[in-house]
Amino acid sequence: MTTTQSSLMRQPGAQKVKVTNEELFFDLIYVFLVTQVSHGLLHHLTWLGALQMLVLWFAAWLGWQYTGWVTNWFDPRLPALRGTLFGTMALALLCGAALPEAFGERGLAFALCYVVMQVGRSAFVVSRLPFTHPLAANYRRILGWGLIASVFWIAGGLSSPDMRLPLWAMGVLCEYGSPMFGFWLPGLGRSHTSDWTISGSHLVERCQLFVIVALGETVMASGLSMAETSTWSLMELTAFVISFLCTIAMWWLYFETSSEEAEHAISRSSDPGRMGALFHYLHAILIGGIIITAVGMEILLESPLEPAEGASKLVLALGPAFYLLGSSLYHWVSTQKIPALQAGGALLFSLAAVFVPALPRWELAGAESVVLLAISAFAGGSLKGKFL
Repeated sequence: MTTTQSSLMRQPGAQKVKVTNEELFFDLIYVFLVTQVSHGLLHHLTWLGALQMLVLWFAAWLGWQYTGWVTNWFDPRLPALRGTLFGTMALALLCGAALPEAFGERGLAFALCYVVMQVGRSAFVVSRLPFTHPLAANYRRILGWGLIASVFWIAGGLSSPDMRLPLWAMGVLCEYGSPMFGFWLPGLGRSHTSDWTISGSHLVERCQLFVIVALGETVMASGLSMAETSTWSLMELTAFVISFLCTIAMWWLYFETSSEEAEHAISRSSDPGRMGALFHYLHAILIGGIIITAVGMEILLESPLEPAEGASKLVLALGPAFYLLGSSLYHWVSTQKIPALQAGGALLFSLAAVFVPALPRWELAGAESVVLLAISAFAGGSLKGKFL
């Protein structure tokens, strides 16, 4: 092994980097973490609660995203990296357990687990890469920014709940913003996305698996609600069908229109690293929309006949709006074409959040599911030959 090689790297020359069983196991942890974010929003339907869950969701996505980049470059089947991955899983699980009280008595516990997860992963890579390895300088910079962000996370954990939100928001901004200028640090310089040689197929497949994890939350919401309902009346069954159709529509739109285009966009790009980073950022919006939609479906299934007003109307309408916004941007980055159907649907749902009167929840959710299904069918090509 030369000074520029590393035994951690995936085997060179493979045409397609495969997702390993270790990565699938890692995603299992995020079923719990996504559920905790979803339930946190459900039980704190205020503007403050929404901002708090937004920061925690961005933190959860950062943990998954940075791990995804590590396993894109390095082989998680190797014992050392597998052990690091398992340690990251344990810390992510503890973050999920602390999340409901992250802005309460478990703030420091959440912050410490999150910081050890983020900093520890990068420190491990830095310690195992030869100093002159092409990725070594990049990970030294990532580690530096992780340490800077950790100051805000730990300070927030030690602070009062009122100060915790702005401090943690600064921590999130450090980790989201630093890649935009190449993780620049004094004395270490900056990284260039053109040097990040990634596997597009692996990155796209990893994102697909996380979308499945998020969609699983809407499925669980429907199933658990029906399990807890003593009498399956016609209205409860109608709400269940609406929720299930909404999940199918979101799955259909994503998997029928996004995956192949994204993989081709990365493979054809002169700067695949920048393209991969953009896709990860956009998935934070898209999957955030799925999580908000899952909360809306829980509200629907709880009381389908109650009027959709206030927070319940916002959640029911804005979940699909954010999902379609993320889908539109994802499609635009992949193809350089603006998808009129998705963009128009996002605008329509946003307007519905403000101007639609207080309809019964099942009527508003039912209309949204029909619109989502129509958009998915047209965008996927099933109805283009008949109507366009």
